[in-house]
Amino acid sequence: MSVAQETPVSAIKAPSLPPRRNGRWSGYAHLLMARMLELKREPEVVFWVFVFPLLLALGLGIAFRNKPGDAISVAIVDGSNAANAQSMLALSPHHEQFRPQIVSAEEARKGFRLGKYDLVIQPSAGQGFEYRYDPARPESVLAKTEVNDALQAAAGRKDILSTTSIASSEPGSRYIDFLIPGLLGMNLMNSGMWGIGFALVDMRQRKLLKRFVGTPMRRGDFLLALASSRLILMIVEVGLLLAFGVLFFHMRVMGSVGTIALIAGLGSLTFGGVGLLTASRAQKIESVSGLINLVMMPMWIFSGVFFSYERFPAIIHPLIKALPLTALNDALRTSILEGTPLLHQWSRLLIMLLWGGISFLLALKWFRWT
Repeated sequence: MSVAQETPVSAIKAPSLPPRRNGRWSGYAHLLMARMLELKREPEVVFWVFVFPLLLALGLGIAFRNKPGDAISVAIVDGSNAANAQSMLALSPHHEQFRPQIVSAEEARKGFRLGKYDLVIQPSAGQGFEYRYDPARPESVLAKTEVNDALQAAAGRKDILSTTSIASSEPGSRYIDFLIPGLLGMNLMNSGMWGIGFALVDMRQRKLLKRFVGTPMRRGDFLLALASSRLILMIVEVGLLLAFGVLFFHMRVMGSVGTIALIAGLGSLTFGGVGLLTASRAQKIESVSGLINLVMMPMWIFSGVFFSYERFPAIIHPLIKALPLTALNDALRTSILEGTPLLHQWSRLLIMLLWGGISFLLALKWFRWT
């Protein structure tokens, strides 16, 4: 009887499995994760993205905190009637708001020119006074009005109407309440422009982008991963700055957290797209730095970060409102300070969406790997 031949184990073939295919967004997910790991290795990002805005808010909040107005500095030119003018201000019911000094004519002129004095009083012959003030300085105009009222009252003028003054300074109307949303918008712009544009050119200059050309990676996935990596940082940025304003300056947040997060997220993606467009063809750090500053500088000045753009002539207001940072700052302020819902801010959201979408599409078209 023959012995059956045994089949070697190595000859046994395993059942064939279908090749594993990655999903459409797997490449994007891996690129996004790689970008976040890169940020983790850059400790300076923590300072400039998270700590610096808090220090800036703290410094400006303290500098422009609500406090009694500074005393009006008045220079009285030395002469025959100077002591009389000084005593009349001292007898005023609001004498504590005046700080009069009798000085020589030359010292008064020099001190006024250098901003040491808000107003100069030149006693004239008889009982009259001559005021020297600067109409371009609001504090000088106010000093002229206050000092004149005090001197007229001391000379016997009677007010015909009875008036009452009530001081009012509530959260929402202070400078710090105006400042915090502006700092949020500015920080989102800086993160998008510098955090993406600068990083992209740095990778191009170090020949890292050249290595990606031979991979099956989609260009759109790469650019989208760079732009959306700022969303994760945005959540921490917005949360830290708002919590800082609430805890240290008792700022009232009237809008919902979801609405504020959606506005900030759209702003982050908008400036991510603008940053990609700015750096799509730049080959040197010096070039992209100049381009980023060229794009950001008008928005720093006009978009109402530190002061309202209403101070500019009304004829350019439509152009200012068309800037993406203006739309972002206005949307954040109305949501945080007034609780305005998203549907009532569709025009501002549309402006940001157009800026971000068109910038991303142009960056996708003009992008170069080397």
